[in-house]
Amino acid sequence: MVFTKFEGKNISTIKEDKKNNIIQNALKLFSQKGFYNTTIPDIAKAMSMSVGNMYNYFSSKEELAKFAIKYSTNILADELRVINNMDITAKEKVYIFVKKYLEKVQNSPEVIEYFLRVYLSNREVFKQGCEGFLCVGEFVTEVMILLDDGASKKEFREQDFFPAFGMFMGCLGGFAFLSGENILDKDLLSYSDAVAENIYRALKYDN
Repeated sequence: MVFTKFEGKNISTIKEDKKNNIIQNALKLFSQKGFYNTTIPDIAKAMSMSVGNMYNYFSSKEELAKFAIKYSTNILADELRVINNMDITAKEKVYIFVKKYLEKVQNSPEVIEYFLRVYLSNREVFKQGCEGFLCVGEFVTEVMILLDDGASKKEFREQDFFPAFGMFMGCLGGFAFLSGENILDKDLLSYSDAVAENIYRALKYDN
């Protein structure tokens, strides 16, 4: 039996790596130029690929956009999943995640800006296949677990999910926006504890 491998990787792994590289480049271009001002040839050029080869990985720009939102929010989901599995208080989890989130804003801004500037601003692109939470479900689930666990331990008060989720993500999204617009007068990470404390106070259980 003959196995086709390249540098220790099988063909399917190599193709998956290439797809992820395409998504990473697309995230940067979509975030910088906007969805409608970015073309498949633009992304192909950034990848030093032919346009025809690009279509071997994604059938359209719309399909690539949907994969990109799953990819970017799953990065955050993975971060929060690890935190949710830690044996620490809900307050500590909030502090750790806020710091991780702001680090992502600072070091990989395209991941956050894509969500804010493309996904939320071009909902018509995501109508088919990304309705509701379909494409961001893993991250939303992890936020739900964090909130439910905190409430079950009487660290967070009982409340409807959507107001709690909206407040949680609204605060983080707001700081990502301020950072992207270069409005902040200090280093972004210097605000981490203050942001986390505000989120915690908005969620905490009052005896």
